[in-house]
Amino acid sequence: MEIFLMIVDVLICLGLIVVILMQSSKSTGVSGVIGGASEQFFGKKKGLDALFARVSAILAVAFFVLTLIIAIVF
Repeated sequence: MEIFLMIVDVLICLGLIVVILMQSSKSTGVSGVIGGASEQFFGKKKGLDALFARVSAILAVAFFVLTLIIAIVF
């Protein structure tokens, strides 16, 4: 059971890395800071960026919970 949970944890970790690397960059220097803030305020996140943000949040929570379970139980 421990090995199975560790394998699932590694797969979630690899999936999280892939999803984060596939996201588009939010800023490019000082001009991107102002533009990035306005995009977050007005909600211009569409299409694949929104999907990648949601999937990365879900995978991060799953990784966190599963790692805690492995640490506490085993």
